[in-house]
Amino acid sequence: MDNAGSINEKQKKNLTGAYPKIAKQTKLLNTLVIFAFIYTMYLAKSLLIPLFFSAFIALLLSPLVAIARKVYVPRTISAGALIVLLVAPFTLLSVQLAEPAERWLHSLPKIAAEITEEIEEISSSIDAFTTPPPPPETEPEERESSIFDWFGDKDEPDTPVTQSDKTNSVTDKIKQTGIDMGLTLFSSAPFLLAQILGCVVLIFFLLVFGPNLFHVFIRDFPVVTDKRRALVLVDQIQRELSSYIVTISIINTCLGLATAGAFHYFGIEDALLWGALVALMNFVPYLGGVASCVVLLVVGLVQFGLTSSLFLPAGVFLILNITESQLITPAVLGRSMQLNPLIIIIWIAITGWLWGVIGVLLAVPILMCVKIILANLGVFNHWIRLIESK
Repeated sequence: MDNAGSINEKQKKNLTGAYPKIAKQTKLLNTLVIFAFIYTMYLAKSLLIPLFFSAFIALLLSPLVAIARKVYVPRTISAGALIVLLVAPFTLLSVQLAEPAERWLHSLPKIAAEITEEIEEISSSIDAFTTPPPPPETEPEERESSIFDWFGDKDEPDTPVTQSDKTNSVTDKIKQTGIDMGLTLFSSAPFLLAQILGCVVLIFFLLVFGPNLFHVFIRDFPVVTDKRRALVLVDQIQRELSSYIVTISIINTCLGLATAGAFHYFGIEDALLWGALVALMNFVPYLGGVASCVVLLVVGLVQFGLTSSLFLPAGVFLILNITESQLITPAVLGRSMQLNPLIIIIWIAITGWLWGVIGVLLAVPILMCVKIILANLGVFNHWIRLIESK
């Protein structure tokens, strides 16, 4: 019995000593899984971006397809009609904005050169007031000749680099940068159009065949144990996420229309283009508004020059943006849809690093989707409180 007791004690000690080792291995494995997941998201971005974008649009439109199905309208017809209604306004808007957008793209190098020249003129005028006058020129002293001068070249006087040479060099570099940006945009246009066409086709098939596939998965796959709860969960996620995306889209559209109307009233050129731009960039909270202000400062500088009126476009948008972000959006969305600003910026930085510009635009909808899923599953409540904290 004593031997058996001693063996049990040894086993307990071995198990007790093995627990910390197992815990460390588990943490290391979890860390490796997280890094592998991040690497996969980065590597497969050309596949995942259309999938996520199409899934969000399908979530928005699927309730309308379900309503049409109840009145005996086939899914194919209702899905096709919804896609036409969705694509047609954006197509017409793109046609209207193509000419001013192309004009601004072609004039970017010239605008950059003009801004550089203005800055150089201001800098030269400031230097003229602050730099003391040069001392009077004196005759160069003649150097005594030496026998060693016969074996070497005489020092040539350095050619001074003038301010105009520096300006021309900077201007040429900026022009080249603008040309490179234009070439990059034109070269990536076919790939972008192909992705857009793929998204449209994928949205159509998700609307037509997605619900049946989902119900078969819930009914027949053994991985889903609580089928009723899964259906309720997906329905609630769909309703809340659709409500959020539709609300934000309406608010940003109204902001863009208000900006375009105000710009037209004050005589700012290409008002519709800048209204569409700020509406699109406002899908990126905080950072989108800052970027819009910077763009509109350049617009004011190009149209009005170095006068007080250059702040007019950015000032008008800033007033509208503050009204929207501080009064309208919190009142419409309510407390349950609010997110911590610092969490949003960190998440935008992560998704932008992973997926570029499209990742920045999809950052907040993805974060909202994660928050809704965690809240409905009743897990990680501390993370939900962190995301919602103010």
